Amino acid sequence: MFFMELSRGQNDRRTEVNVGAVTDVGTTYSEVAMLCVNLSLADFYSSRPQFQTRLVVNFGDSREDVVGAAAAALELIKNKQVKAILGPWTSMQAHFLIEIGQKTQVPVVSYSATSPFLTSLRSPYFFRATYEDSAQVNAIKSIIKLFGWREVVPVYIDNTFGEGIMPRLTDALQEINVRIPYRSVIALNATDEEISVELLNMMTMPTRVFIVHMYSSLASRVFVKAKELGLMKAGYVWILTNGVTDDLSVISEVSFEAMEGVLGVKTYFPKSKELDKFRSRWRKRFPRKELTVYGLWAYDAITALAIAIEEAGTSNLTFSNADPRRNVSEIEALGLSQYGPKLLKTLSEVQFKGLAGDFRFIKGQLQPSVFEIVNVLGTRERSIGFWTEENGLVKKIDQQPVSRESALSTWKDHLKPIIWPGDADSVPRGWEIPTNGKKLRIGVPKRTGYTDLVKVTRDPITNLTAVTGFCIDFFKAVIEELPYDVSYELIPFEKPNGEAAGNYNDLVHQVFLGRYDAVVGDTTILANRSSYVDFTFPFIKSGVGLIVPMDDLVKRDQFSFFKPLSWKLWLTSFVFFFIVGFTVWVVEHRVNPDFQGPDNYQASTIFWFAFSTMVFAPSINSSSLYLSIYIWLYQCYLA
Repeated sequence: MFFMELSRGQNDRRTEVNVGAVTDVGTTYSEVAMLCVNLSLADFYSSRPQFQTRLVVNFGDSREDVVGAAAAALELIKNKQVKAILGPWTSMQAHFLIEIGQKTQVPVVSYSATSPFLTSLRSPYFFRATYEDSAQVNAIKSIIKLFGWREVVPVYIDNTFGEGIMPRLTDALQEINVRIPYRSVIALNATDEEISVELLNMMTMPTRVFIVHMYSSLASRVFVKAKELGLMKAGYVWILTNGVTDDLSVISEVSFEAMEGVLGVKTYFPKSKELDKFRSRWRKRFPRKELTVYGLWAYDAITALAIAIEEAGTSNLTFSNADPRRNVSEIEALGLSQYGPKLLKTLSEVQFKGLAGDFRFIKGQLQPSVFEIVNVLGTRERSIGFWTEENGLVKKIDQQPVSRESALSTWKDHLKPIIWPGDADSVPRGWEIPTNGKKLRIGVPKRTGYTDLVKVTRDPITNLTAVTGFCIDFFKAVIEELPYDVSYELIPFEKPNGEAAGNYNDLVHQVFLGRYDAVVGDTTILANRSSYVDFTFPFIKSGVGLIVPMDDLVKRDQFSFFKPLSWKLWLTSFVFFFIVGFTVWVVEHRVNPDFQGPDNYQASTIFWFAFSTMVFAPSINSSSLYLSIYIWLYQCYLA
């Protein structure tokens, strides 16, 4: 059907230009892509009848093999003298075709080879009409940073496609201080038993955040096994790259249900009338086939080739032959495409609005600016937000960005509600001591007195031990505040008869010997203990202090008692002594015999009275004077 429809769309007297399409014949994804190529050419030339060129697509079967893809490309160049090659499907196949295209000057346009390793070949004749895998690492980084996870484990396929994303992903995670303690690598042809062994190994490790980057066919098997083994329960986090999420529509229902609760980064195509019409037309013509993102890219890729070839013209559509007298390789014997450099220039300048959005090659590949974030629920995927290059994570494309520096900002300001694995609605901590692994053995002292800090009691009926006290409560509060779960058991340091097994030095030494992982209790930090164990910062003051000699910074002498008051205050107080004495004399000398007599005696009485009031109370007849004297004495004591 593919070649019949092409022949009907191109059966005219226009100049025919041969192009090749290397793909895996017989596979679902290949059939969808080639149908999209067929529809694209039919749509393109029906809307542009004035064009002088017509593409003739020659088909090459790569047989799902790297060598097969190379052989198909060589055959197309040798027998059909194709001016460009569309495909191949995988990044491993593309690696060989890029070398062939470079040596023969035949552009290779791939709509599905996404490995960043291909960029390192630096071939000007390779065009990636899709998104490079590393383009999504910033979206993944933003998700991990938003939820505050500190460790992640990449789970990827053991080939060029899986390994290609790792350098950029590692660098991106290092920028936010996220560790990669382990990498899980699964072969494409791994058996169910081999997958189970790898998943069981992941269960024994504390990290609970996994980034999955592999083909959807392998991912579906991995998640079915993960659910069987208990890796899809509450507390786990799975993040899918677009290598999986873009193909969720083609996986089985059982595999889809096994993925419930996972997050995914998905390729985003802006909405348009043209895309809606094409989807509608596709469903009517091919109701049993799912339209994929690679089909849309194949549609746009062949459109770009048609535009570029029309712009390049039809002159010099030949290959230069190699010198027959020279002993050359089979690739060199193919010669060089004289049309290649011209097509390379026009292809680099192609710009149009395709079904997948704005189509333009920048440094030989398409550049995404938006990714969709999805959450798998049951047998469907639900959009929970978007990642944009300008605003990061947002709920809607047109949403105003939330300030990343705002202390009041939470993940709910950036994404819609999420259902996590195990139907959990709270954010997993991302790290825990495996329940099937080793628990922390925490030693506690057996005290006989002052048990408010640590108290060990044993139930005589059940023989169960209960450990309580302030130190234990503090330890449990710290465990609750950790961003991950920690399994532990409290073990009293006692003999079988319930008596203490030793002193605090003996208890601390058990940590050094490896019998305990830690000790919780009122353990004093001493120099000899610090030589073989580490202590936390103290959370209780011991009440012990040190007396040390120190120099007095204040100079002291026989006149030091004058220093608390200024000289003006001293002078004022001294004057008031005489004023008070004189006031008492004026009132009392007429009626009080103690204030009468010769003048010198009365003068001495004034001075004597002023100072004697500080020591004893002299006899005074006027009650009003008593009030004045009491106020004066009060002021003197305050001074």
